[in-house]
Amino acid sequence: MKTIIQAIFFLSLIGISELLSAQTIVTGKVTDKKNPLRGVSITLKNSYDGATSDSTGKFSFKTFERGEFIFTATSVGYKPFEQKITLEGKGTLTIDIILKEEVTELSAVVISAGTFEASDRKKAAAVLNPIDIVTTASAEGDVTGALKTLPGAQQVGESEGLFVRGGTASETKIFIDGTLVNNFFQSSTPNIASRGRFSPFIFKGTVFSTGGYSALYGQALSSALILETIDLPERPSASLGLSIIGVNGGYQSLSKNKRSSVGTSYAYTNLTPAFAVFKQKQNYSQAPELHSGDANFRIKTSKTGILKYYGYFNSSRLDFTTNSIDSIGYKDRFGLTNFNMYHNLAWKENLGHGWKLNAGLSYTLNKDKIKSGLKDGNKKDVILTGLEFKKFNLDLDGNYMNAKLVLEKRLKGISVLRFGGEYNFSNEKSLFTLYTGQQFAQRLKENIRSLFVESDIYITNNVAAKIGTRLEHSSLLNKSNIAPRISLAYKLGKQAQASLAYGIFYQNPERRYLPSPNELTFMKATHYVAQYQKVTGATTFRTEIFYKKYENLIKTGNVNGRDGIAINNSGFGDAKGFEFFWRDKKTIKNLDYWISYSFLDTKRDFLNFPYATSPNFAAKHTASVVIKKFVQAWKIQFNGAYNYASSRPYYNIVPSGTGYKFADMGKVPAYNNFSFAFNYLPTVGNQNAKNFAVYVLSISNVFNVKQVYGYQYSYNGLRKEQIVPPSRMFVYIGAFFSFGIDRTENAVNDRLF
Repeated sequence: MKTIIQAIFFLSLIGISELLSAQTIVTGKVTDKKNPLRGVSITLKNSYDGATSDSTGKFSFKTFERGEFIFTATSVGYKPFEQKITLEGKGTLTIDIILKEEVTELSAVVISAGTFEASDRKKAAAVLNPIDIVTTASAEGDVTGALKTLPGAQQVGESEGLFVRGGTASETKIFIDGTLVNNFFQSSTPNIASRGRFSPFIFKGTVFSTGGYSALYGQALSSALILETIDLPERPSASLGLSIIGVNGGYQSLSKNKRSSVGTSYAYTNLTPAFAVFKQKQNYSQAPELHSGDANFRIKTSKTGILKYYGYFNSSRLDFTTNSIDSIGYKDRFGLTNFNMYHNLAWKENLGHGWKLNAGLSYTLNKDKIKSGLKDGNKKDVILTGLEFKKFNLDLDGNYMNAKLVLEKRLKGISVLRFGGEYNFSNEKSLFTLYTGQQFAQRLKENIRSLFVESDIYITNNVAAKIGTRLEHSSLLNKSNIAPRISLAYKLGKQAQASLAYGIFYQNPERRYLPSPNELTFMKATHYVAQYQKVTGATTFRTEIFYKKYENLIKTGNVNGRDGIAINNSGFGDAKGFEFFWRDKKTIKNLDYWISYSFLDTKRDFLNFPYATSPNFAAKHTASVVIKKFVQAWKIQFNGAYNYASSRPYYNIVPSGTGYKFADMGKVPAYNNFSFAFNYLPTVGNQNAKNFAVYVLSISNVFNVKQVYGYQYSYNGLRKEQIVPPSRMFVYIGAFFSFGIDRTENAVNDRLF
């Protein structure tokens, strides 16, 4: 028996020895080509064997497995590594692993040269959102008013629109849910800047591109403002606003299954009470009076798709006189009646297999009835010899439609290919009636068809490119163009990056200078932008240098007695400069502030300019400081904004022989404006509150500084008069109430007139 036990023990030792000798040692090193990677999980698939790399990237483990296995290595932020290996049960197997970085939306570099963006997708890089807009004291609740505190935008107070980096207001185009918006601003009045028609709170995302924008957008020579409307609300709500100049209210419902919503609002504004207190330069027989309303519905078409409709209407009128510069003792009369209607339908859908669809359709109807004339001291209509041209009626009727389809295909990683088409239609009619009753009718139709393709290519989390091109054909010009565009971005660290952008941009001549007796072509601009940006959770710093070259700008002249007619595309110009922006929400508790500065060197030879010179809408230096402080104990938010612009040039351009000359020129004083606002929120901190209120007091141009925007000249050129704001200072008082949902932030400084 003893012999048997010894034999079994001996055989067991032999078996254990064989088993021990059958193991394989797997060893190696993990890197990302440059550096060793620590903490990488290494395993044999479908086994219990594996290891974790050390601080030098090395690993080692033993296994008794034999045969073919899948060797894996995984680490957060890197693509999984797999390799088929054969284990023979003896010796050492060395495997060196190189992991490739996993490109993800959270960690990838953001392509941002020339662009300020605030959206749900890019919260880390957000600059201005709707709350920022309405709590910027100098903005007075206007989207573009707030954007004027950012680098690149000019402080122009005598005309509506965004003037960006040496470009005219018409060279900035505005898009809502991807489609072009015509008549974004209220209709123009002489020497008075009009506000935007739309409330900031219908938008959830804002992209303000001051240069080098995407190939998805066209017909904008200098800049693009891209706005995205909100989706479904969180819950049903109602609102009411009261002020000394008007009243507004609205209701938003939400279905029980939270898959659809419908809403509407209405506002009435009459500035008569305000003008009674703050005297205007204009003498109003009809102070501005506005009726406006909107309606919306939103439907979830699937888990990932949504159909959105937004409709808006506005009816307004005003009538005033100003002292005539052409005839002492007489007054120039201007009357305007406007009706505007806008509809936008947008559909977004994930089609599966990495495909997405974005489709949009918008329509605008705009009707202006303008009356001009001359009145004597008794406010009676008169016609003076040599000034008969002052008496006229002008009826403008514009119909505009824009349709866009974008298909998007997800490529490897987060790289994306987009392509699609756009159709832009306009039909404008005008009827000009002279003092004699003679009428001149004109119609201008245009069809612009566009195709575009663009790709976001993410090579690594640190390197990305956006490459695209756009093809357009204009029926009015009977010409086509091809506009290539490219942007590059490189991450310099966890929070910093550098970007470059280059692009060619085309735009049709402005319709106000058409039709032309001569053949015209597209105006052209070439953009070069270099940017550095560092964004943390509470601070944003960015600086840019840029150069824009303008070609084929419109030159105007006198044709058959009509001045201001486009005669050729021989104009040119350039704009160059640098900018910086700093925002800080962290350093001082409950204090949010930003500082921006722009330097602009620009010259143009366009319209009736005799030679290339700085245009009258461009200041060499602009700067803004915006401060927002909330005092919890008082439940009051204090908002202040200071805006500065250095002297702008002014000119009097008159005919000279076969051309034009500067009969007078100079510079206006620098622009300085400090505005302040108080917002009292009594329900802040009350967790049980069901109804909410905000009380607002704001003062523009607190120090009553005289602003001079330029000069206007008499018909004979012998007299000139300063162009100034209608009033130096304006005070706004209002109260806003919301029911069912806390909209106190939304109401702060929301000017609805």
